[in-house]
Amino acid sequence: QVQLVESGGGLVQAGGSLRLSCAASGSIGSINTMGWYRQAPGKQRELVAHISSRSTTTYADSVKGRFTISRDNAKNTVYLQMNSLKPEDTAVYYCYLRPAGVVIGYWGQGTQVTVSS
Repeated sequence: QVQLVESGGGLVQAGGSLRLSCAASGSIGSINTMGWYRQAPGKQRELVAHISSRSTTTYADSVKGRFTISRDNAKNTVYLQMNSLKPEDTAVYYCYLRPAGVVIGYWGQGTQVTVSS
């Protein structure tokens, strides 16, 4: 089993910053992809960013230049540094992990990010 525990969400004013963390435990393997998705009320869950175990990154166009994803393989932890936050970034942010060779990945419980205007 895989467990993902997120932290770092909260309320921030537009233009502010937050840093999300997600610690993984269990059978995650040494090769995996970790990432962050978000879901705003009434909208579908969407990719924010993901990072491979070799630190290859992918970002949604809406967050490029503002968000940075990183990982610490020794701690099995992925981070999302969010700068220049906008009200439209308000959503529940979910951590995601997919071990190599696994079709369906694992999700965290989600952490709320609210950006006030």
